[in-house]
Amino acid sequence: MEGGKPTLPLVYQAVQALYHDPDPAGKERASVWLGELQRSMYAWEISDQLLQLKQDVESCYFAAQTMKMKIQTSFYELPPETHTSLRDSLLSHIQNLKDLSPIIVTQLALAIADLALQMASWKGCVHTLIEKYSNDVSSMPFLIEILTVLPEEVHSRSLRIGANRRSEIIEDLAYYSTTVVTLLVTCAEKSGHDEKMLIKVFRCLGSWFNLGVLDNNFMASNQLLMILFQVLQRDETSTNLHEAASDCVCSALYAIENLAVHMPLAMQLFQGVLSLETAYHMAVAREDLDKVLNYCRIFTELSETFLEMTVRTPGQGMGDLRTLELLLICAGHPQYEVVEISFNFWYRLGENLYKMNDPALHRVFKPYIQRLLHSLARHCQLDPDHEGVPEDTDDFGEFRMRVSDLVKDVIFLVGSMECAGAGSVASRDGPHCRSLHQHRAGWRDERSD
Repeated sequence: MEGGKPTLPLVYQAVQALYHDPDPAGKERASVWLGELQRSMYAWEISDQLLQLKQDVESCYFAAQTMKMKIQTSFYELPPETHTSLRDSLLSHIQNLKDLSPIIVTQLALAIADLALQMASWKGCVHTLIEKYSNDVSSMPFLIEILTVLPEEVHSRSLRIGANRRSEIIEDLAYYSTTVVTLLVTCAEKSGHDEKMLIKVFRCLGSWFNLGVLDNNFMASNQLLMILFQVLQRDETSTNLHEAASDCVCSALYAIENLAVHMPLAMQLFQGVLSLETAYHMAVAREDLDKVLNYCRIFTELSETFLEMTVRTPGQGMGDLRTLELLLICAGHPQYEVVEISFNFWYRLGENLYKMNDPALHRVFKPYIQRLLHSLARHCQLDPDHEGVPEDTDDFGEFRMRVSDLVKDVIFLVGSMECAGAGSVASRDGPHCRSLHQHRAGWRDERSD
């Protein structure tokens, strides 16, 4: 930047102006100046100095964010001989700043993860991190934070790494994945009632599931799965912990979509999710909509994962039609937002059954579609005191339009007479059903999501 390297007091002054100047023009000037600093070569040294001095949250956050951004976009600026010292510096900073602010820890964790992914000379980064921090209880939260963002950053578009390097990284993470899960089990068992730690554990596990590197047999018999479903079955589980556990189960179900490869883990997840029906009913009784929505997400992900088996071997093994029963139970909830979560599954089911064109198979699924349509008809009815035509643009109007699309796509299974129910109330113009083959050109993009 022009004028040479700025002094630390000048940088502090700009950071304070950015966060605390009551004049918007002053904030804007500070933002522009700091942006120029971040793009300059001086940003590396100045960020390191700000993190060492640890003067306040604002300056440390700016420095951590700058360090992450520089590593993501400008790592090429550093000569290879400086990479090790940068790594050691970042590992020291995150340990020293772990109690200052969670957002600073997250920024530094991302910086360390992005460095590990680009620094080819850093072999076995997971082993290094666990060996360095796992024996220090106070360091566990930020260690798990790094281990959470590391798999997430593998496919980051911000990082300039080639396909070969990416493959090498994934292979390395797969090698150490059982070590990571073993660490997470230890943390979960020792956490007791530490909700924040359990949330971190579940988020980390979900991140590794998403990368697709966890060993199938190892996870099928792992204690962490049992802890996960125990948390989801407990009435007293907090909303935040329940959401983290639900996200983790959904990630696991998505990861096993190739069932032939993941059969042992698939069986455990299948039974685990089926065991949540009572917990769903308890959440309904307590009018806990957040948990109800989480359970419906899990039931829908289960149904999506096992869709092919459900269609090919209905009622047998993991083609168990209880998956559809769970979705229909959710469809009976008075809030239409609950049943809407499952729409993509019903679209896909209709598509699969239409392609197979097997009348015997259609008869198996007809009662389920009939029950779905009856539930949708109830959801689409207007309140008795409603006046005028509902707007297509509001939430309820959009829901009714989605119901209309869904009805058109599954009505071939039950016959057009069913259209007098859900189809007519979903449309502002009355019944307008079309058979699936007439409507195929209008498949919604989300069915291939």
